[in-house]
Amino acid sequence: MIAYIRGTLVEKGPTQAVIDAAGVGYELLIPVSTYEKLPRTGSEAKLLAYHCVREDDELLFGFATADEKEMFAKLTSVSGVGPKIALAILSGSSVSELAMSITGGDAKRISAIKGVGKKTAEKICVELKDKVSEFAFKGSGDGGPGRTSAPVARDAVAALRALGFNEETSSKMVADVLAKNPAVDSVETIIKLSLSGRN
Repeated sequence: MIAYIRGTLVEKGPTQAVIDAAGVGYELLIPVSTYEKLPRTGSEAKLLAYHCVREDDELLFGFATADEKEMFAKLTSVSGVGPKIALAILSGSSVSELAMSITGGDAKRISAIKGVGKKTAEKICVELKDKVSEFAFKGSGDGGPGRTSAPVARDAVAALRALGFNEETSSKMVADVLAKNPAVDSVETIIKLSLSGRN
């Protein structure tokens, strides 16, 4: 099992990167989010690896963060979702946005990604909705323009749980609010909008 590859970044593009590690050039297929985090060619780079071996093929996938790699693994665990489709899904959405879409049951948003059909998107939502809530508010912003910070979102989920809602329902309520109001910056406002949306 290859956990990661570190070496000199020889080539990079939106869908693949080549890293020279001890004289061996490893070609890794990557999502766009990883491409955006890569340094200049000629610099040292480290990518977490996911080695996929099939009867007729052998592919190496690379990720800049552990969350990307873990979400990729979860996506490929869904029947009908191969590694290339999973990569396309990750390229079409950040991990936190994808997790929010899944926990919120927003199959329409996922099926808008090229190569993902409606039935596949619905299957992803059904099979992963209880498995990706931990990612829903990671990286959802650090208080940047137009982005609710991750701690505010997590606090809102905790507050809803204190009000009697379970983890899944709380995450879905907050995800729905943030999808419609990405600039909300207080727990109180998220709670009010979450509760008003249930009337």
